[in-house]
Amino acid sequence: MKVGLVGCGFMGEAMLSATLGKAVVAPEDVFVAEVNDDRCAAANSRYGVRTTTDLTQVVDASELVIFAVKPQEFSRTAHRVEGRFRREQTILSIMAGVPIARIAHMLSHAAIVRVMPNTPASIGQGMSVWTATPEVDGPARDCVAAILGAMGREIHVDDESYLDMATALSGSGPGFVFLLIEAFIDAGVQVGFKREVAEVLALQTFIGSAKYAEATGKHPAVLRNEVTSPAGTTAAGIIALENAGIRGAIMEAVMAAYERSRELGA
Repeated sequence: MKVGLVGCGFMGEAMLSATLGKAVVAPEDVFVAEVNDDRCAAANSRYGVRTTTDLTQVVDASELVIFAVKPQEFSRTAHRVEGRFRREQTILSIMAGVPIARIAHMLSHAAIVRVMPNTPASIGQGMSVWTATPEVDGPARDCVAAILGAMGREIHVDDESYLDMATALSGSGPGFVFLLIEAFIDAGVQVGFKREVAEVLALQTFIGSAKYAEATGKHPAVLRNEVTSPAGTTAAGIIALENAGIRGAIMEAVMAAYERSRELGA
């Protein structure tokens, strides 16, 4: 499938790197539109793909057109190609907070896929949640699943409303996790470790715990109980966390992100 990429910023390049790296598409089948000349040159040099500053060339030459521009840039970008899409083309959007109805209206096109990826996609460990309009056919859906699968895991949902939920949980989630990692590192320094040692301990604790939970398939509560000895150190720490309301604070953070996602979409 001929793939056009509109915008080659952080997430756009993450998609490009992952799909080419996993041989989901070949470099000769990818055409990148980017207003920044330096990014055009970098994409061409690094990945061997065609690049241009002319958006219309990419739209005309592609079967799947990926919009990876910033949400606030969409109106200006859409104005340049509105009404230019053919019936057999598919539009894929990774623009946060831009609903399908707005994309369809501004581009005068019905076959649309909307995706909520996250930043770990840049190293092939992302989580992408996506939905598609009925006009997106089977081969196009398979291509989308392959592209998103190259970036990590992908889940298809039938209702667009789930994307606001995904924005809050897996989209914003890395920010919450990074804050927790930062707190673990600071705590390690406070108890006496050098910062570089605390960073290694904290990062590996998060990485190892997540992989262990995935490998065992056990409920997190079961795993927590396994490491919590009666009257032990973990029990004392958990009591402190519960007294501080850490569980409720995390839930409130996700809910706040969810409500903000809905506001942006409206």
